[in-house]
Amino acid sequence: MAFIKAKNLIHQFIRRNEQGEVTGTVTALDGVDLDVQEGQFIAIIGHNGSGKSTFAKHLNVLLSPTEGSLWVDGKDVTDETNTWEIRQSAGMIFQNPDNQIVAGVVEEDVAFGPENLGVPAEEIWTRVAQSLEATGMSAYRYHSPNRLSGGQKQRVAIAGVVAMKPKCIIMDEATAMLDPNGREEVLKTVHRLNREEGVTIILITHDMEEAAGADHIFVMDHGRIAMQGTPVEIFAREEALQQYGLDVPQMTRLANELRAEGMDLPEAVLSCEELADAICKQVKKESVDSGDRSETGEAAVEDIQWISQPAEKDGGDDVQWIPAEEAGTIAVMDQEKEKQEAGKSRISLEHVSYIYGEGTSYEVQALTDVSLEIHEGEFIGLIGHTGSGKSTLIQLLNGLLRTDRGKICYEGQDIYAPGFSMRTLRGQVGLVFQYPEYQLFETTVLKDVAYGPKNQGLRAEDSLEKAKEALLLAGLPEECWELSPFELSGGQKRRAAIAGVLAMTPSVLILDEPAAGLDPRGRKALFSLIRDLHEQMHMTVIMVSHSMEDVAEYVERIIVLNHGGVMLDGTPGEVFSYTDTLKEASLNVPRVTELMAGLRERGIPVDPSVTTISEAKKEIRKLC
Repeated sequence: MAFIKAKNLIHQFIRRNEQGEVTGTVTALDGVDLDVQEGQFIAIIGHNGSGKSTFAKHLNVLLSPTEGSLWVDGKDVTDETNTWEIRQSAGMIFQNPDNQIVAGVVEEDVAFGPENLGVPAEEIWTRVAQSLEATGMSAYRYHSPNRLSGGQKQRVAIAGVVAMKPKCIIMDEATAMLDPNGREEVLKTVHRLNREEGVTIILITHDMEEAAGADHIFVMDHGRIAMQGTPVEIFAREEALQQYGLDVPQMTRLANELRAEGMDLPEAVLSCEELADAICKQVKKESVDSGDRSETGEAAVEDIQWISQPAEKDGGDDVQWIPAEEAGTIAVMDQEKEKQEAGKSRISLEHVSYIYGEGTSYEVQALTDVSLEIHEGEFIGLIGHTGSGKSTLIQLLNGLLRTDRGKICYEGQDIYAPGFSMRTLRGQVGLVFQYPEYQLFETTVLKDVAYGPKNQGLRAEDSLEKAKEALLLAGLPEECWELSPFELSGGQKRRAAIAGVLAMTPSVLILDEPAAGLDPRGRKALFSLIRDLHEQMHMTVIMVSHSMEDVAEYVERIIVLNHGGVMLDGTPGEVFSYTDTLKEASLNVPRVTELMAGLRERGIPVDPSVTTISEAKKEIRKLC
């Protein structure tokens, strides 16, 4: 029997004006037919606005169908007497954890659900301990959720649903704000619940790698089911997915591009392991065919550890990769090494520390003795595990937080010195928050974007002109300008938030998880915008991200924070060569770099500094 059965499911949102009059309707679900068997692991993917979240809210009876039918665990969702039982059966985890955290202490929040279900007290605390352990949050059991980072809050929200032991867990972009290690832990937990306890999992995601681990995938487009099948069946249709604003896993895309250039590789490769095996097989086959092989028939170079050292070129700043045996010793990255200046100093930090709740029982050391130099025109990626201090650091750069430990200078001026204007600083160092809706507040998009320049002292007419220029620069179409900011899609909200910062003509743009929750097409468009701003306007960009692939693709310099301190600082090739160090810090390397490591383990001598698909293609094509 199907655990979830939807038949011709339709949902329409009614639009009203400020007077409450109906101005129209928006069809979010348009005849959805879908069956999910008990114990299945289902992924639902689709572009922003495709109807995924609307469908998910029906499963938990947060919304009711306009037309059609939906049954969950054998119960009709339109029958109000079934609501309580359905919500016991289907636990919901939202993208934004602030929407479901209700208590003042972490353990009490996790206990809230089981307590409302009438679970005995002793069993509740057993479940709380198990759920916090499963999500890696045991150390924060007695903390206030308000003192946690966004990623930590998300783990608490997930723990709260896991503790209820529902028959079905619905995850609406629930891992979008987690660091790589946190995402892996959460996915392992839900896979284990699915495998060992038969819990039905509905995973709504824009991460194609996550979707690849499902039993079955549904693709939504404009409120309808456009495609469905196994991961292999779905990801074999790359062109069709791109038409729906989606993509394929990174290894699938690399394999497709290599196959298009003549390599004999299987279709719908989904993982690094699969692709490494396939490439290794072809390289060895071609080596045998050409007679170029060792006595054992294996590749000539096996189990080599590679390290970087300065190349013998003018300036000595280039890097070459050589086997560790030739160097005699493995170099350790010097955190204080001098870098060639990209331009004049924009922001400098000298021995900066920050403590939340100092002197209270909630005291947390967020940053410890951080010293950094950020130059004009740099594109910097700021990465680190959840709670490493990233958000604290960028708020210090913008003057939203203040510390009396250490010194912060903007263009050589101490920002804490008497007479320094924080208003000027915030106009020059623009910050786009993790959740853009937190900084959108006006009645229309145009007024919202014009607020910044108006607050800087410009006349109303000039502020509107600045706003229009910024909206065009941010790529937000004119038909959106008179809408409420809260009518926009997730990607449009980010563009509006970026436009609001650009309207103040900053010299530094800081983005906190700018692409979280966006579909692949939206991510590409947003990163294209950010890259253009950096290249054309010579703007300094600092991007906080948990996506190692995005960081590898776009930034020039990576700063790694670990437990409030700077652990690594260098180019993507340099930083991602420290695989074990990054894993110890709950991070990872890009999947392409992981592929290179897998090939070296199989005896294929490839450059370990490769971090992007374009670099990987060149490196692999050298082999065959």
